[in-house]
Amino acid sequence: VQLVESGGGLVQPGGSLRLSCAASGTILSIYAMGWYRQAPGKQRDLVAHITPGGRTNYVDSVKGRFTISRDDARNTVHLQMNNLKPDDTAVYYCNAGLSSAGYWGQGTQVTVSS
Repeated sequence: VQLVESGGGLVQPGGSLRLSCAASGTILSIYAMGWYRQAPGKQRDLVAHITPGGRTNYVDSVKGRFTISRDDARNTVHLQMNNLKPDDTAVYYCNAGLSSAGYWGQGTQVTVSS
């Protein structure tokens, strides 16, 4: 099983990025999927998740700015990030199963800076 994130980069405050997580070796539709982030010196925290049925949940700091979605036909999960802030700077990881024992991608760096 392999999860591969893409879409990170450097963006100015107020800008947008769309992260993608593509899976191979498994069918993502059976999993609850999550996007986590880890800033330097901090723990890895769940930012958003989506259930197999499409129910979503977000941490308060990103509500109204981030949107998680899944495209089961393409075995892909996305995280649309709008109105980005410097505090959003982190390595973003996707996870299948919402568990540390689940499947993880390698991470993609998001840097929000002017």
